[in-house]
Amino acid sequence: MIGIVRREGPDAYINAASGVPRPDRTVSALSNEALILGVHHIGLVVPDIAKAAEIYTRRYGYELASEIILDRTQTAYVQFLRLPGDSVQLELVSPDSEHSKLSNSLRKGGGLNHVCYATGDIEAACRRLRAEQMILLRPPVDAAAFPGRRIAWLMGSDRTPIELVEHIHEAAL
Repeated sequence: MIGIVRREGPDAYINAASGVPRPDRTVSALSNEALILGVHHIGLVVPDIAKAAEIYTRRYGYELASEIILDRTQTAYVQFLRLPGDSVQLELVSPDSEHSKLSNSLRKGGGLNHVCYATGDIEAACRRLRAEQMILLRPPVDAAAFPGRRIAWLMGSDRTPIELVEHIHEAAL
């Protein structure tokens, strides 16, 4: 990972490894990055949520953070798990029918499906990521798993689906 070092002056960011100035990394550009507050969860596609949850709780010490939730918008069942003391959750995702958007992923073996980031301003984060050449797959919509919050979906050139979720301090999930 390349570090950024700030020297005196608003445009004086440099690449810590090479010492080459990075004029594209201004104070305003760095403050835009603060739109992403951190990783919220990692999504895994599994054929059977109950079986997968049992394995993850037994094998790794995860605790259930939610019940199994039907998310009609995502055409999936989901359940969240959390390691004690860790804020990043694991989301187990399973198609809700053979016509689910996730069925093809499961036919290919399932596994890592997406990374979800928390954001304090989902609209601004979508604009910022679109300016970074990410494709907006789904604009912000109400989230079945996160009542009172919205989610959005994007994809970059690495083809990893990125979910954004609005951050609320009091939220349980």
